[in-house]
Amino acid sequence: MSGDGTVGKALDVLDQVAAHGQPVRFATLLSECEFPKATLYRFLQTLTSQGMLEYDPDRQTYALGVRLVRLAHAAWTQSSLAPLARPFLDQLSAETGQTVHLAQLDNAQVLYVDKRNAAQPVEMFSDAGKVGPAYCTGVGKAMLAFLPEHHLSRVIAQQSFHRFTEHTYTTPDALCAELAAIRTRGYAFDREEHEPGIICIAHPILTATGRVLGAMSITGSLQATDLEQLESWAPRLQRTADAIAQEAQTWRFPDTHLQHTGT
Repeated sequence: MSGDGTVGKALDVLDQVAAHGQPVRFATLLSECEFPKATLYRFLQTLTSQGMLEYDPDRQTYALGVRLVRLAHAAWTQSSLAPLARPFLDQLSAETGQTVHLAQLDNAQVLYVDKRNAAQPVEMFSDAGKVGPAYCTGVGKAMLAFLPEHHLSRVIAQQSFHRFTEHTYTTPDALCAELAAIRTRGYAFDREEHEPGIICIAHPILTATGRVLGAMSITGSLQATDLEQLESWAPRLQRTADAIAQEAQTWRFPDTHLQHTGT
């Protein structure tokens, strides 16, 4: 739980409902959270009255409300790289024939904000709107490697270091060594660290002053490609990332705005 006062606790409840991916009953929410019954009910009533949740009296379930759709659309338009990056992603996907991802950091996690499927799609975890780990994904590591040290330390402290595969980095020291190599090289790899058989090359999207805006990747399966082939696209990936950064600075994310470093 966030512990950030009443508003933070209410948002925790909202996140809890969203995490189910389908309408959920009060009893289920109560069994999962630390709030007393009366407190949880009060939060749900407030969120429902504000349109953030919808209550179905017939099924006695709570679901995300329509107001969130409006807010999500506004956030996607104003804060996401996705709208301005769309033509660049289309072109890169067409040229490589592989899956292309666009991601941004959401606190200490990766938020996938857009995706282009490969010519021969491969089933994988990532979809636009999904949240994934930062420490074992190509886009995540590409962003972490270029964060300011004080911000990076806080983000690393929030990683779970769960072992998804035999290739996952499971300690801060191992991750930091990998991030140092990424800074030297300029781009990151995912060597089956999150999903077996899935690899990628990822490049950060940085402003002229080095501020992290996001990252993008070219992703494929070991059945269709290998790391050597992915690395051959590194120059093209960098040009695309630079073009998106230039577009972003011009229209939406100027360097005159201070980077938010809270987690």
